[in-house]
Amino acid sequence: MKSYVAAYLAGLAAMGVLDFAWLRTMVPIVYRPHLGELLLEKPVLWAAAAFYLLYPVGIVLFAVAPGLRANSLSITLMLGAALGSFAYMTYDLTNMSTLRGWSVTITAIDILWGAFLTCVCAGIGYVVATWLGAGSL
Repeated sequence: MKSYVAAYLAGLAAMGVLDFAWLRTMVPIVYRPHLGELLLEKPVLWAAAAFYLLYPVGIVLFAVAPGLRANSLSITLMLGAALGSFAYMTYDLTNMSTLRGWSVTITAIDILWGAFLTCVCAGIGYVVATWLGAGSL
């Protein structure tokens, strides 16, 4: 159990750092030009906090834990990339199908980012959990 908590905390920290850097850099040069008035000036903090606290639980459940059971970083990375692709695809394709002005470019960029971000966070979680001795579950 300690290893899963450590994997969660490591994934949470990695996600916070990477996504903060991504959004800080990309909102002004990609998101705002494509989405304009759809973006709030300031995010709804409770919703953002809920996402950042809950999404790493999914990363541990659906990528890190199966990877640890298989004793395989590559399985963890593949499952992380798949989870990220499907999660971000759900968000973006739903927005594309329901919101006026949602961009195909944003959809493609977001899905790729979700796959990369989730893959990296799952990998970091796996490495931390393995370092703590959970690799043979």
